[in-house]
Amino acid sequence: MTRPVSLFLSLSLLYALSISVTCATFKCSSRDTCQSLLGYTPRNATTISTIQHLFGVESLHSLLGANSFPLSTEPSQIINANSTVRVPIPCKCGNGSGISDDTPFYTVKKDDGLDAIARTIFSGFVTFQEIAAINNIKNPDIIITGAKLRIPLPCSCDDVDTARVVHYGHVVAAGSSVEQIAKEFGTAQETLLALNNLSDPKDLQAGQILDVPLKACSSSINSTAEDISLLLPNHSYALTANNCVKCSCHSSNWQLKCKPSQVVRIVKWSKCPSMQCGGPSNLYIGNTSVSATCSNTTCAYAGYTEDEILTTLITQPTCPTAGAPGLQPPAAGAPGSQPPGNSAGGSQTPGNSADGRLGLQGSRWMWIFISLNVGLLSFGLPW
Repeated sequence: MTRPVSLFLSLSLLYALSISVTCATFKCSSRDTCQSLLGYTPRNATTISTIQHLFGVESLHSLLGANSFPLSTEPSQIINANSTVRVPIPCKCGNGSGISDDTPFYTVKKDDGLDAIARTIFSGFVTFQEIAAINNIKNPDIIITGAKLRIPLPCSCDDVDTARVVHYGHVVAAGSSVEQIAKEFGTAQETLLALNNLSDPKDLQAGQILDVPLKACSSSINSTAEDISLLLPNHSYALTANNCVKCSCHSSNWQLKCKPSQVVRIVKWSKCPSMQCGGPSNLYIGNTSVSATCSNTTCAYAGYTEDEILTTLITQPTCPTAGAPGLQPPAAGAPGSQPPGNSAGGSQTPGNSADGRLGLQGSRWMWIFISLNVGLLSFGLPW
C-alpha cells in the first residue's frame, strides 16, 4: 500500500508544480461587485453562442459589447481558433481576492477530468485544485458524469492608483514581456508588477494569467442609479436602462457617450421612459446644442432607477481664452498674428522673415561689418 500512495503523492506534486504557472489569484479588497473581463482564446474554431454558454454570460449583448461586435451579430458567428474574445464575468470579492460570482457552471461529460476541464476547456484561468475546493470534491480523480461544477474564475473590483478600472485576465503568450503587455493595454510596468506580485519583469512566464487594469471612460452616472457600477474600457459598449440606452467608450476623450439604443427589445419596462433633459434646450440623451456664447451643451445619461431614466445637462466652453496655451493662432494679418510653428512671445519687426530670425542675423552681420572696419583702420588701411 505504501508504494501506490507514494506514487499518487508524487504525481499530485508534479501536477501542482505543472499548473502553478496558470494559477491566478487577483487581489480584491473591495466590498462591491463589478464586471471583469477575461481574454479567452479558443484552441479550435467555435461560435459566439458556445462561448456565451461556456462562461455563463447572461446576455448576448454584453458579450458583443465587450468586443465591440455589432448588435446585429448572430450567435452562430464563427470565432476562429487562437483569436482572443473578451468575456465579461460578474465578480465578487472575499478574503482579499476575487472570483466569478456564482458562475459559470460546467456539466461534466464522459471521460472528463478536472485537470482537463481547468487547462483545456477554461484555458488555465482556474486550476483543478480550485475547482475541487469550491465544489467540495474530496478526490479530484473521481468526478461524476452529468455533475454540475462551479468554476471559480479570477477577477477583481479594486481601484488602481485611485482610479476606477476594469480588471482584465490576460493569458501571457510565449515571448511576451511586461513592457510589451503594459504598452498594449495602456498601463505602467510598475502597476502590472505590483498587481501580480512580480518582483522582477524576468519572472513573467508563458501561460501565466495577469491581472491587467484597463482604463475606463468617466461618466455622469448618478450615485443613486442602479447602474452606478457601469464601467467601460476603450472600444466597448454596453446596453443599460433595461436595454433602452446604449453607452460606449472611445479613447478620443475618455468620456462615456450614451444614446437611445433603438434596435433591441427592452426588458422589464413596457416602453422606455423619457430621455429628455430639462432646461430651455429640451435636448434628448446624446444630443448637443451649440451656443453662440462660446459653449456646447450636451444631454448626458445619468443612470436609471426603477421607473425613470436620469439625465443631466453638461456645458463645456468652446471659445479660446486670451493667453491660454494651445489656442489657435489669430487670422493672417491680424494684430500679433504668427504662422504656426513660431515660439510664443517671439516678437517680429516688420520686414523680417516669418520665423523672426532674419532680424537677429542682420544684427550679427552689422557687428561683423563694424568690427572689420575698425580692424582695418587700426592697421592704417583704407576701407
